[in-house]
Amino acid sequence: MKINTALILCAGLGKRLNPLTLKIPKPLLVLKNISVLERCINMIQELGIKKILLNTFYLENQITEFVKKKNFTIDIEIIEDGKEILGTGGGILNMIRQTQEKDFIIFNPDTMWDKNYILEINKMKDFYFSNNLNNILLVTDKKRSFDISLKGDFDLKNNLLKKSKHNNFIYIGCQILNNNLFEKYKVCNFSISEIWNELLKKNKLNGFESCNKFYHLTNLETFKRLKDS
Repeated sequence: MKINTALILCAGLGKRLNPLTLKIPKPLLVLKNISVLERCINMIQELGIKKILLNTFYLENQITEFVKKKNFTIDIEIIEDGKEILGTGGGILNMIRQTQEKDFIIFNPDTMWDKNYILEINKMKDFYFSNNLNNILLVTDKKRSFDISLKGDFDLKNNLLKKSKHNNFIYIGCQILNNNLFEKYKVCNFSISEIWNELLKKNKLNGFESCNKFYHLTNLETFKRLKDS
């Protein structure tokens, strides 16, 4: 089984990176001579994905112009959130309604994606299809995080995610979801964590462990440290 379409979430305001993001959208911030969005797109191409849907809201013209100028070889379609920001859940739903695909791989571009993730993501995809899942999140032990202040989101055992007092695992911004998870939702401002929480209650939120060092544009201080590292 294959996944043909990737989604990239590019609509956020990036407030934790002010003042950098007052004039530049977070996906276009540059580290090591390349924007984090371009890093993400390059890796998606390496995964053999055929198409990217990318949503915009804040400073959307800059992202549109960037994609046009770069002239990527992969097909990229930009989907605007509209007059009001839709959040992660609403943004995903608004994008998946533009296609007939059923399974999507979704990326947050504020992780510094590179080719080291390709093998893990392909293994996660194989696990997803071989077990007939409708969701799976890529997570890592928080001890692998460059930003040691990041708190964990879940615990992971036997590829199932749970909440506990420990929460030693961090969601690192890549997930595979089936469109059936959105059947009862409307396109409006809501967080994807609403769907995660429903799955957690049913003990059906799946996880896959990444063993890579996790670099993430958490805030201005972390960005500066990444730039100097």
